[in-house]
Amino acid sequence: MTCDSLRKLIPLYYYGELTPEEEDLLEEHLHECAACERERERLRLLAAALDRRQQEIPPLLLEDCRDGLMAAIAGGITHPAAKPAKGPWKLFLEAMGATLSGFQRYRQPVGALALIAIGFFAARFTGTNPNAATSQPASPAGEVFATVRNVEPDSAGRVRIAFDETRRRVVSGNMEDQNIQKLLLAAAHEENPAVRVESVGLLRSRADSGEVRDALLNAVAHDPNAGVRLKALEGLKPLTGDAEVRNALAKVLLVDDNPAVRMQVVDLLVARRDDSVVGVLQNLVQKENNSGVRLKCEKALKDMNASIGTF
Repeated sequence: MTCDSLRKLIPLYYYGELTPEEEDLLEEHLHECAACERERERLRLLAAALDRRQQEIPPLLLEDCRDGLMAAIAGGITHPAAKPAKGPWKLFLEAMGATLSGFQRYRQPVGALALIAIGFFAARFTGTNPNAATSQPASPAGEVFATVRNVEPDSAGRVRIAFDETRRRVVSGNMEDQNIQKLLLAAAHEENPAVRVESVGLLRSRADSGEVRDALLNAVAHDPNAGVRLKALEGLKPLTGDAEVRNALAKVLLVDDNPAVRMQVVDLLVARRDDSVVGVLQNLVQKENNSGVRLKCEKALKDMNASIGTF
């Protein structure tokens, strides 16, 4: 799918209207496309601003919307002439604009559907709920993101909404703070590669910690982003005397698909005189297809007075 078509899915993503397959496809694309990620962030800020806006909802709005919808289904409304297709976000904003300017389009099909959605969300975000005994407790102030998963109106005029809610918090502290270190360790496993790069870059100054060392080794061996792996290798430089670290680096050297990573691993392995690395380099140089990595291996073997071939 093109960037254009995927961007049209972003507004629906925030409101839980995508299938699991579409969500996975969009999230994978956002991790790889900086332009679409910027568009996602822009729409997130817009959605957050809309969520914070309070609107006085007429008591009979939901009933009027339902009447209009039923009339549309029964054919009681004259449909306008067909127009070129519009994206979902544009349709939503147009419906909202018409609604806030006077609620004069209740009995048009698209307007009715949009108003039902506004009625549902307004009850949640303005804190008004006639059925308070069964509602969720009001959330404290802060930036909250809600993804609605299911909406079930009943014959009594009430609505049951299932949603996932996430609250964003900001903490600060120095690298000696245990909470900061724990958050950075968690961030090293986040889906966003930019977050992983930044967190691993900060953790490398604490590589003497067992938890941090394990996180760096895990990143070097398994992170799909080469930038993250290179940051982790920088953090492992002071630990090249550790046998476990050297064994892990030797395995990475033989399987990593990025030449820059392989060259950095060679530098770390030959930083200490260790005859056990000779066999690893001899094995690599025979199958290495990158001339820069191969030359670095050959030079390292010569410096160790070892043969380039294997015996």
